[in-house]
Amino acid sequence: MTIKTEQPVAAKPERVYVHTKRPFTFSRWARDTGWRHLIALFAVVFAVFPLLYVLSASLNPAGTLAGSNQLFGTIDFSNYITLFTNPDQPYAYWFLNSLAISFITSGMTVFLGAMAAYAFSRMRFRGRRVGLLSLILIQMFPQFLAVVALFLLLSSIGTVIPALGLGTQLGLIFVYLGGALGVNTYLMYGFFSTVPISIDEAAKIDGASHAQIFFTIILRLVAPILAVVGLLSFIATTGEYVLASIMLTDPTTQTLAVGLYSFVSQALSNNWSIFAAGAVLAAVPVMIVFLLLQKYIVGGLISGSVK
Repeated sequence: MTIKTEQPVAAKPERVYVHTKRPFTFSRWARDTGWRHLIALFAVVFAVFPLLYVLSASLNPAGTLAGSNQLFGTIDFSNYITLFTNPDQPYAYWFLNSLAISFITSGMTVFLGAMAAYAFSRMRFRGRRVGLLSLILIQMFPQFLAVVALFLLLSSIGTVIPALGLGTQLGLIFVYLGGALGVNTYLMYGFFSTVPISIDEAAKIDGASHAQIFFTIILRLVAPILAVVGLLSFIATTGEYVLASIMLTDPTTQTLAVGLYSFVSQALSNNWSIFAAGAVLAAVPVMIVFLLLQKYIVGGLISGSVK
C-alpha cells in the first residue's frame, strides 16, 4: 500500500508593474490637450476684447471711438459724471425705469408662464395640443408687426384708463406681458413634465387642491427653469427698444435702451464716449442677475429636454 503525499506547489512570483512616466513632448501635449487650450484662449479673447474696448471708450473724454484704438490710453471718469449731471438727458431716471419695468415684467412673465405650463402639463382638456402649437406658431411673427395695432389700442385705452395709455410705463408693461406666454411656456412645460405626477396624486390623497400643489410643491421643484425664464425675460426687457421708443415719449419715463440712443441719434452731436459709459453701467444689473442665477441655468435648460 502506497501513500501519496502532496508536494507543495511553489508559489508563482508576483509581477510588479512599475509605472514609468513618459517624457513630456510638445507634440503629444498639443495632440491630447493643447488644442483645447488654444480654442478656449481664442474664445476668451474673442469675448473679452469688445468689453475692454467699450470700457476703454467710456474712459476717453474725446467723445469719439477713434481715440479708443489704444486701449486705456486715457483714463478719465468725466463721462460717468456727465451721465448723472445732464438734466436734458436724465440717465438716473432711465436706469431706475429700466430696472422697475424689467423686474416687474420678468416676475409676472415667470408667474403667468408657470401657471400656463402647469395647466398644460398636469391637466387634460380639449384643445390642449392645439394650444401648445399655437403658442409656438405665434412667436414666429416678429413683434414689430403689431406696433401699429398696439399704438392704436393704447391710444383708445388711454381715453378710458389714462394709466394704461400711451406714454405710461404700466401700459408698456402690459404690452410686454401680452407676449409672456409662448416659448417661455413651452420651455417650462417640458420641465414640468419631468416632475413625477405621483407627487400630485399623493398630495391629492391628502386633500390638497391644484392651487396648493402648484404653490407649495411644484414651484419649489421647478425652481431652475423659473430662474432661467426670469433671466431671459429680464435681459430681453432691458434691451428692448422698438416698443419702448414708441410707447414712451417723456424723457423721464423712458428706458435705458431708448435714452442711450439719444446720445448718438443726432448727426452733429454724437458722443460715443458717454454712450459707452452708459452702456457699461447698463450691463451691471444684467451681470449681477446672471451671476445670482447662473447655478440654475444649466439645469433649467437641460433637464426640461429629457422626459
